[in-house]
Amino acid sequence: MLNVGIVGIGFMGMTHFNAYKEIDGVKVGAICETDPKRREGDWTSIKGNFGPQGGMVDLTGISAYATYEELLADESIDLVDISLPPALHKEVTIAALKAGKHVFCEKPMALTEDDAMAMYDTAEECGKLLLIGHVLPYFPEYAYALDIINSGTYGKLLGGHFKRMISDPTWLPDFYDPEKIGGPMLDLHIHDAHFIRLIFGMPRQVRSVGSMRGEVVERFSSQYLFDDPQLVVTATSGVIDQQGRPFNHAYEIYLEKATILFDWAALVEPFEQAIPVTLLRDDGSVIRPEIQGGPPEAFRAELTEVARAVTAGEPSPLLDGLLARDAMTLCRSQTESIKSGQPVDLA
Repeated sequence: MLNVGIVGIGFMGMTHFNAYKEIDGVKVGAICETDPKRREGDWTSIKGNFGPQGGMVDLTGISAYATYEELLADESIDLVDISLPPALHKEVTIAALKAGKHVFCEKPMALTEDDAMAMYDTAEECGKLLLIGHVLPYFPEYAYALDIINSGTYGKLLGGHFKRMISDPTWLPDFYDPEKIGGPMLDLHIHDAHFIRLIFGMPRQVRSVGSMRGEVVERFSSQYLFDDPQLVVTATSGVIDQQGRPFNHAYEIYLEKATILFDWAALVEPFEQAIPVTLLRDDGSVIRPEIQGGPPEAFRAELTEVARAVTAGEPSPLLDGLLARDAMTLCRSQTESIKSGQPVDLA
């Protein structure tokens, strides 16, 4: 049985807690949370921009600690799940690795690439796994696209456009603080940066335009340039002020013999709008595959992979630390391009 300790009971910590309950061979043995109400199971104050909100939780049989040091001293814990604000990822990850624990850390890996590499290097030195929580490839719509791409059935990739927009997350007071969360670029767009890096490789240059809110990017569009000039890849992301559309993500992915379309938006209840995954083939046919599952299933699939990797003692290709670091490099370079008004070289 893999015994997990979750550090940080916010929206992600709660989401992980619920997912672990559905995975065979895994149990949550401990939580760490500074809020005494949440340590006692009152999670009613937890909210996010998708999925269920918090409620009352039965923590019988689960140790509840006020500090992460107490949790790390618990010898029964095999894996530490770090669901804290990004500014704390480096500190707690390194401490957990040095305490002999495997670590699953939520995205973004850190706030700077130097911090990310310090985490990665510590895992290597300690002989422990460090897995980074980039869940997007496990969302069924993105997993379908990844399978199509990897199969080679429709030829090579020609490009794609990716979109991710949210309404202003007013319940997160530090969202636009570059020293704590990092704003939409690091908290939101990094999902698509990771997916772009995963399927296209690392671009040689990025060009971005956008608006700023204080020291962080608020809303932007980016173009990624590759050694192959035929690859046309763009992304749009950020925050809008209108609360009527809490969340939206979408893509168009172009291959030699097909195009894959997807667009999903959550609107204020009681409405939800969905444009399902659609495959346009070069023979003129249109296929809408049966896509099952949503966010709960995606997080369960991601954490099932975490459990598999830790149990087998082997890395996970999709949750790799260097891949996560590269996504951060893309985000930093896009921010630099917006601030300077110039393209930024990555190679």
